Amino acid sequence: MSEGDVEVLVEARIYPTEDPEKVRRAIENVLFGAEYEVRQAELGELLVARARGRDALSKLRALIRIERISDAARAVLQSGLEGNTMVFYLNKQAAYVRHISFSEPEGESPLGPIKFVVKCNDPRALIDWLAPRTA
Repeated sequence: MSEGDVEVLVEARIYPTEDPEKVRRAIENVLFGAEYEVRQAELGELLVARARGRDALSKLRALIRIERISDAARAVLQSGLEGNTMVFYLNKQAAYVRHISFSEPEGESPLGPIKFVVKCNDPRALIDWLAPRTA
């Protein structure tokens, strides 16, 4: 898998009660080397981060290893796979304190999740790199 074939798009809603810098820090704790922009949304704003290359996911990979959740992470990542695109959600509050907690798209957290959309030529190889089988 070449570096250039991984594109990462991350979105997190910033509610009026939230500090935008804390939302950004939550994303920075799990995503490396992104460019950020804020867009207006229905409720508050939307923080959008874009990054390229497998290394953009190196912080996520490290946290998956540190927390020893590789098998669970693999299952979540594979369930969000469709063609060359992988979609998954992380709990925003957990990411803020450098923890990985996979989330549902809605209803699980009052402040909403962080949405990841990862496109690459070989998503299965990317999953093997992010969360290798432990058994």
